Amino acid sequence: MSTFLTLAYLFFLGSLFGWVLELFFRKFFSRANPEHKWINPGFCVGPYVPLYGCGLCILYLLAALGGATGWEDSIAGKALLFLGMAVSMTAIEYIAGVLLLKVAKVRLWDYSMLWGNVDGLICPLFSFFWAALGAVYYFAVHPYILDALRWLANNLAFSFVIGYFFGVFTLDLAYSVQLLARLRKFADENGVVVKYENLKAHLHVARERAKLAPRFFFPLYTVRPLAEHLREAMDALEERRDRRKV
Repeated sequence: MSTFLTLAYLFFLGSLFGWVLELFFRKFFSRANPEHKWINPGFCVGPYVPLYGCGLCILYLLAALGGATGWEDSIAGKALLFLGMAVSMTAIEYIAGVLLLKVAKVRLWDYSMLWGNVDGLICPLFSFFWAALGAVYYFAVHPYILDALRWLANNLAFSFVIGYFFGVFTLDLAYSVQLLARLRKFADENGVVVKYENLKAHLHVARERAKLAPRFFFPLYTVRPLAEHLREAMDALEERRDRRKV
């Protein structure tokens, strides 16, 4: 099987399962969602988070490299491999966060309240989580990935599913980039950085209060101008910060 098809398959799986992971994290642990609502994670509309898709491809390549070089034959080699996974995932997270901040003036996550954070985009705690996730992948997933790839090679009709995924993903990405451009315009005009998850949580609550049907997908679609909701979300965030100071 070609390397391209293998990585495309892994990107599909990683994006999907990463979305599920983020969905539960946003529901139960995220400070950006104080109401603990079910909120579609990430900046895309569909059920996928591209960061995790890229991450799974990196984990696969590092695990394959560890097997080819013999690193995995010793405890020290495994520790080095997991460290490489944590560093790689942290680097991907930081690069994605910086690009969104600098280009779109949007912050998708915020670790500024955690110890040792860098620009609120990465921190030691989540680097540890990445290392743990890499270990889980190595022991519980990677041995079966090869079998799954062999199954895919023998069932090429499934490649249609991957092609369909990338077709929908491309359209979704175009829509999301257009939406980010609107958020950047607001951020430039007001000299702020838009906290994306806070905005989605605010819109979810606002729709409930207006007795409108919740929008899990297309969560930023509103009848009122989006700029009005942005200002309200920023005001609500400031009020929560003021209450914590009291």
